[in-house]
Amino acid sequence: MSSVSILGLGAMGTALASRVAVWNRSPQRAVPLLSKGANLAQTAVDGINASDLIIICLLNNAAVQTTLAGALDQVQGKTIVNLTNGTPDQARKLSDLVVGHGARYIHGGIMATPSMIGSPHALILYSGSQQAFKADEPYLLVLAKCIFLSEDAGAASLHDLALLSGMYGLCSGFLHATALVRSSTPAVKFTDLLVPWLGAMTEYTKVIAKQIDEGKYASEGSNMAMQLVAIQNIIDTSAAQQVSADFIRPIKQLMEKAAAAGHSGDDISALIDFAKAS
Repeated sequence: MSSVSILGLGAMGTALASRVAVWNRSPQRAVPLLSKGANLAQTAVDGINASDLIIICLLNNAAVQTTLAGALDQVQGKTIVNLTNGTPDQARKLSDLVVGHGARYIHGGIMATPSMIGSPHALILYSGSQQAFKADEPYLLVLAKCIFLSEDAGAASLHDLALLSGMYGLCSGFLHATALVRSSTPAVKFTDLLVPWLGAMTEYTKVIAKQIDEGKYASEGSNMAMQLVAIQNIIDTSAAQQVSADFIRPIKQLMEKAAAAGHSGDDISALIDFAKAS
């Protein structure tokens, strides 16, 4: 990977960088990588000039904009792969900027922790220039499994954030559930019950997804009215256990709204129609 430059050496950037030209606003972060074969670029422009494939992984889109601001005249003919977390619109605007200066743009969404990079479990979603992705896929596969989604540069960010939303929903449920039982059961022991249960329920999301795609929400088990009873019992028990119900109140409010609109006999999939911002 000697023809690759990494701009940004935070936790994720450092995990990405090995035997490449690297640049960071704080040069001392590069020191541990030099013994592994990396070459330290003194400026972002030097890092861009050193390679044809430039991988950027910084804190946010503003940092990417600042880093590239003085180097746009140097990107012509190069491929910019931006793995910085951001919004779809930010990715599209950056793509327009980079492409307007003669470069190819690929945006990536990293679905892995830094320690997972380079392992079989790491996944990075990509969108943007499919031609550039195909050309550089062998390099990108060194970092993680690759899935190319679309030539819409914002697609990787959209799916990245959607997957993260699912993860945070899982964490929210885990924290509330654990708070409920922690007075009698240690958190680690509780996972012996919770993880298999969540695994089984995860499979049911395929049923929910089919209902959503078909627009048919008829319940195949517990309908909305039944689930509202269960959720109210969770909230009442939370109060008894001196646990906040803030984690679960939002979905109860949506379910009440759906039930009032005539979905009492439908599955939880009907909530998809109430997910749009008013």
